[in-house]
Amino acid sequence: MAESQASASGNGMTAPRPDWRPGDHRADMDRMIRVDQAGEYGATRIYAGQLAVLGEDHPASRIIARMALQEKRHLDHFNQLMTDRGVRPTVLQPIWNVAGHALGAVTALMSPSAAMACTAAVETEIDKHYSDQLRQLGGDDPDLSATITEFQLEELEHRDTAIASGAESSFGYPLLSAFIRAGCRAAIALSKRI
Repeated sequence: MAESQASASGNGMTAPRPDWRPGDHRADMDRMIRVDQAGEYGATRIYAGQLAVLGEDHPASRIIARMALQEKRHLDHFNQLMTDRGVRPTVLQPIWNVAGHALGAVTALMSPSAAMACTAAVETEIDKHYSDQLRQLGGDDPDLSATITEFQLEELEHRDTAIASGAESSFGYPLLSAFIRAGCRAAIALSKRI
């Protein structure tokens, strides 16, 4: 995707982004919204899988339910943006439905700390993804930038909460985290294009 524009020789004019071509701006914005909506959808499915396994009475469920509510608000916002801007969803959404729920359920079956490790891994990758998007946007879409900035702060809060709740004490944490982060990167790349 395009990088932010650089100032040309200090005269207030901007040089074109190196990979920018006329007509790409709309496609870039559409890809950003599509992948963000897919990510928020996947997060809601992960939490649904975790809550299905842990049940309502588990102490970790209260934490997960609070994060799930925030993710639902993020998803609702991106759903509305897609409608307002005429952006199509990823055709992979049925896969993210099943994969997200399965990831949540499997990590919760492993242990509550593995469920938290899943959250920490996902949110670490989402933080990086949102930072990349903000750099790409520059000043091109202030409304989208404000949304991403707000949601990124909440995702970081989720990551920090998961770590404080024992994510790093999960059996095989480095391997589990690396596996989940790689899956997130693949899902992001696929959802941008398909």
